[in-house]
Amino acid sequence: MISSEETLFPPITEELTSVFGSVDSMSPIMPFAQTDYYREEMGENLKKFFVSFTPLIDAVSIVDAKLFTQEIENKYSDSKGRRRINLDPGYISEAKLVLATTKDHQHRIYIGRGIYAEVTLKFKDKTFVTWEWTYPDYKKEEYIDYFIGVRNTLRSQLGRRET
Repeated sequence: MISSEETLFPPITEELTSVFGSVDSMSPIMPFAQTDYYREEMGENLKKFFVSFTPLIDAVSIVDAKLFTQEIENKYSDSKGRRRINLDPGYISEAKLVLATTKDHQHRIYIGRGIYAEVTLKFKDKTFVTWEWTYPDYKKEEYIDYFIGVRNTLRSQLGRRET
């Protein structure tokens, strides 16, 4: 989640649980200043917040997840139709972090209904590693640490030990 209004995080998290299940992990709220991309639409002093849910999802459901999160973004838009929050669903497997997006690019794969998938991080040598296209904020140590924790939770859910 990205927003300048931290007060949106709890009610939107609650809405997400209605579809995705119980929260099993939440990141700290972190400053988001790596790009001006959202500034005109959503304002200054943006914050980022990650939430992970249980039960596990099938990777193909990421299309439905992205379409659902777009509905939430629209619901919380201001009177001029500007988003007050950006929601980018994704999933972590043992090998990677995948994000869903509506924007096509050379490294993204079309997965249906206007949605593309991007492998944003790969897991290698006991950590998540970036690609040339990885968003700058996803290179931050606190993001990587959070995703390693989520991956460890996944491995536990799958009956494997942490790495």
